[in-house]
Amino acid sequence: MTTKRPRRTYTDEFKNQLVQLYLNGKRKCDMIHEYDIAASLLDKWIKQSQTTGSFKEKANRSNLEKE
Repeated sequence: MTTKRPRRTYTDEFKNQLVQLYLNGKRKCDMIHEYDIAASLLDKWIKQSQTTGSFKEKANRSNLEKE
């Protein structure tokens, strides 16, 4: 039986640092292993940073989700 990992929280500063590393050419696979995060999480942070510049869920909702 696998033990579930406790949910971790990340600061906006940490998320921004990882996005900047990616934008400066660091490979996603290296970052995922180095920081022990999920690939989907890194992709989400990159997308949020590029669309709204915010990591807050409220700021990243589509118009449909806001209704």
